[in-house]
Amino acid sequence: MQLQTHAVPEMAVEEELDAKDPLRHLMGVEDSLVAVRDSSSQLLAFLPAQSHSVEDGLLRLSFSCDRGGVPQPLNISLAVDASPGCGGIAWPAGQILATYLVQRDLGYLRDKNVLELGAGTGLVGLVAGELEADCRVVITDQAFVPSLRIIACTQLNASFYRPLLPIMQKNVALNKLGSNVAVAELDWGSPIPASIPKPDIILAADCVYFEPAFPLLVQTLADLADTSTEILFCYKKRRKADKRFFSMLKKKFSWKEVMDDPNREIYMKEAITLMRLFKRQK
Repeated sequence: MQLQTHAVPEMAVEEELDAKDPLRHLMGVEDSLVAVRDSSSQLLAFLPAQSHSVEDGLLRLSFSCDRGGVPQPLNISLAVDASPGCGGIAWPAGQILATYLVQRDLGYLRDKNVLELGAGTGLVGLVAGELEADCRVVITDQAFVPSLRIIACTQLNASFYRPLLPIMQKNVALNKLGSNVAVAELDWGSPIPASIPKPDIILAADCVYFEPAFPLLVQTLADLADTSTEILFCYKKRRKADKRFFSMLKKKFSWKEVMDDPNREIYMKEAITLMRLFKRQK
């Protein structure tokens, strides 16, 4: 007699693995473009040229930029550090969103309040500040994040937490952007600090990675935005459970894919989507 087996649903397997390691989807080396690597992927063809110096530990990215009809590079230096967890690294979605900003028309950011959510190194906000001296940028993240090695533990000692804001502050100073780029602590789900101005533009890249934070991220987006706020949201699909985030998001926002990015067909093959979010009217 042949025994019948009952397959465990794929989602249940995903949930079990996530419970053991909530950030396992971010651990693949191929996701982190911290240093130059050989690849046949088209993705690297349009991302900024980059070099990583062992001597000073800095990642340098050079974006092709046409300012006033004069092509010139836009250069950003980043202190990167994997020890704070997922935030201290330059991820592809952030580079894609930054590249899109570089390609936008001159004046897009002029005289705007710009806020980057979950900024990590601050790459996207730094590019915005470098592009437009007359915009006011705030790059935000948690003050501390648990390291990848211990984030799945049920009891976390405070000594295991790694500072993230100092990396962002260092990167603002490295790029001499202190006049129009500020660093601020913003914990998702907490009240928005009075010191953070109401943003005209919100930038968010690769913020969908930790399921318990999904409702907190949606709440913070809703608290920051009104129906006139432009929200650029770059997202890499890694697991089926991520659709729960979008189920929560659709209660407060609608969205459309950004269609005017010439690189869209390339990064879509890498399961990355750039979209605009629109807050629903109450």
